[in-house]
Amino acid sequence: MRVLVVGGGGREHALCWALRRDAPPPDATIFAAPGNPGTATLGTNLQISATAVDDLVSAVTQHDIDLTIVGPEAPLAAGLTDRLRGDGRAVFGPSRAAARLESSKAYAKEVMRRAGVPTAASAAFAELGPALDYIRAHREPLVVKASGLAAGKGVVVCDTRAAAEAAARAMLAGGTLGDAGREIVVEEFLEGEELSVLALTDGERIVILPPAQDHKRLGEGDTGPNTGGMGAYCPVSLATAPLLARVRREVLEPVLREMAAQGAPYEGVLYAGLMVARDGTPYVLEFNCRFGDPEAQVVLPGLAPGVSRHFVDIATRRWRPSSDALTPARAAVTTVLAARGYPDHPEKGAAIRLPGDLGDDVLVFHAGTSCGPDGVLRTAGGRVLNITGLAATVPAAARASAAACERIEFDGKTWRRDIAWREIERAGAA
Repeated sequence: MRVLVVGGGGREHALCWALRRDAPPPDATIFAAPGNPGTATLGTNLQISATAVDDLVSAVTQHDIDLTIVGPEAPLAAGLTDRLRGDGRAVFGPSRAAARLESSKAYAKEVMRRAGVPTAASAAFAELGPALDYIRAHREPLVVKASGLAAGKGVVVCDTRAAAEAAARAMLAGGTLGDAGREIVVEEFLEGEELSVLALTDGERIVILPPAQDHKRLGEGDTGPNTGGMGAYCPVSLATAPLLARVRREVLEPVLREMAAQGAPYEGVLYAGLMVARDGTPYVLEFNCRFGDPEAQVVLPGLAPGVSRHFVDIATRRWRPSSDALTPARAAVTTVLAARGYPDHPEKGAAIRLPGDLGDDVLVFHAGTSCGPDGVLRTAGGRVLNITGLAATVPAAARASAAACERIEFDGKTWRRDIAWREIERAGAA
């Protein structure tokens, strides 16, 4: 089988790793577009942007690709899966219409309203005046979100109405997030614990993957600005069987029915970002239409080999899963090593020293790296590396991840040493 993974970050490196684990040579030929130095060790990188839809479609034909897996959200929103399916090609990922669940938070809110899915009360605005009127009448704290795709930077948690007004002005009037912020969603602030529930689906059947929890704040103790994610862990003891049954019944199934009713049946992986309230209600914060980043870097390594078979069968419309959930075979904790200045102004170009003896219990996924003619690995993005520790328990996996992070060196290395702290506290471990 010849497989193309679209994207060039840590998530895509993890997808390539899972494919190579499940189908070692000579059973699979892996391509990544554009890929990164990590994916280059598992297959062939194609120097094609993840949003260059015409070039990607041509590459699928040129390299006779059997299966395309779309990693990031932007090519989904640009209709890559529609183009490939129109050419009779197998592709894992939702259509452009279905991907609106992520590309438009305002649309997702309307879908949830129609489907009766629990979510924060909200209103959407494309004009500043009505947005400010709504904010001034809203209780504190509150949340302002860019409706469009903002690469993880479109959510502002505001302690005061003044802060919310400033966020709304910046997006709607200042254009700080470009097209992503031309429409905003203002919603109530929910309290509880966040949980990432990812599920494989063909639009009807659902297989829930092991839930994960990520850490959005830059600093330890969940302080500082929101980021695309500074780390994640899996499994999460908060995600009990009764809770996941509620998520299936109250979130996933109603949304899939509503999407089908709208003529946009959903296929691929559906990621529900949840806030679990104190009474156990799973409120949806947002939907993502692809594997999370960095959630993929713990969910995929935590599973036993074989998960990529589901991707193939969903893409080829012959999926008949034998269970309604996949259980983790081991615990995984990933820590993001970021560049100095992340998330606003990350520095690039620092040389990376990556030891070759980090151990069998550690995986290194490249997220923002480059390797030039001089052969030196360098920082090339805000999130540089994802260091995943594997063990029988989350505390042990966290120790393996942190120990490896200590040994990797580059100027400006920024990271959190408390990834998985909630689960470690629940386990009673130091």
